[in-house]
Amino acid sequence: MSTRHDARNLETIPFGSLGIIPLESCKALGDKVNNYLVEWRTEREHEHEDALAFAGYRRDSYILDTKVPRFGSGEAKGVILESVRGNDLYILVDVANYSLTYSLSGHENHMSPDDHYQDLKRIIAAVGGKARRITVIMPFLYESRQHKRTARESLDCALALQELVNMGVDNIITFDAHDPRVQNAIPLHGFETVQPAYQFIKGLLTSMDDLKIDSSNMMVISPDEGGMSRAIYIANVLGLDMGMFYKRRDYTKIVNGRNPIVAHEFLGTSVEGKDMIIIDDMISSGESVLEVAAALKERKANRIFICTTFGLFTNGLEKFDKAYNDGIIDKVLTTNLIYQTPELLSRDWYIDCDMSKYIAYIIDTLNHDTSISDLLNPSEKIQTLVAKYKAGEL
Repeated sequence: MSTRHDARNLETIPFGSLGIIPLESCKALGDKVNNYLVEWRTEREHEHEDALAFAGYRRDSYILDTKVPRFGSGEAKGVILESVRGNDLYILVDVANYSLTYSLSGHENHMSPDDHYQDLKRIIAAVGGKARRITVIMPFLYESRQHKRTARESLDCALALQELVNMGVDNIITFDAHDPRVQNAIPLHGFETVQPAYQFIKGLLTSMDDLKIDSSNMMVISPDEGGMSRAIYIANVLGLDMGMFYKRRDYTKIVNGRNPIVAHEFLGTSVEGKDMIIIDDMISSGESVLEVAAALKERKANRIFICTTFGLFTNGLEKFDKAYNDGIIDKVLTTNLIYQTPELLSRDWYIDCDMSKYIAYIIDTLNHDTSISDLLNPSEKIQTLVAKYKAGEL
């Protein structure tokens, strides 16, 4: 594991002493990331390691001691319990973690994305400009679904990005942003939206041993026109055909603030007898993706694998249980970038794609001020993985 790592960072010295602050919402993921970094840096040898720039390079933990205590009124404050002066800080936050609660005048209140975002700002404010650089790793981009204005309405995502850079954040790293063009709100600052394509393919290949990865046996599907680029990337890397659904809406009605979907129309070649990989950024309620899966089954598709970065499952898991039992879906793959319920992790149809090692690679590489372009485009790694799978070596 460390050989590839040494090769990428041996030539450079760290930008500053590494510090990781996983907020309570991201604690489990932060602990895993920290363990990788501790292991790599314990093993790594560097020709300049006696230099002052390497002070504190090897530590038992890179996680800094912080907390966000709350008053009985529900108000809070961010507290950092050790020095951050001159540090290269990486703050991790999961704005979708609704499992955390706090007391509000004696009532139990579940934390919303707004609460998590506010806690992030509290920790940045507590740093007080003393860090050398601040990078926010926010896998599920706050308010990313409110990315464009279609009426007289707020542009929440753009406002949040501007607010963070105004507070001194240098880089924002997110995963599979709903619309990457939100970075236009902060054109002079670092913004990376990372695709977990490699982890999806690895998760699928390690759990299924009879896949035929060629255009006559497999196809990639985008469930809507907005997710085309994801599907095109995976289809090209794997050498598969691609199909797409688009939503036909009734523009004469408004239900729950939106024009209702009348039907999902399909564009693409025949799906008969082929395995389907449906790729999307998120499962919210899951209705759309299950309708797409059912429509593919009607067209005589074989197995259906759903890959989405964020599994929100806002309406529970019952619909997915039913679809699995009815033979409509075979597997659902989502990442651990956001909170996963114990019920989800226990499902037979669920495959968990762990992103902690990937985040650790990104943090380690950026701390050494080295390019992460090969991490953002993992096509070579995917090709190697598929070759191993076809050779029966996985």
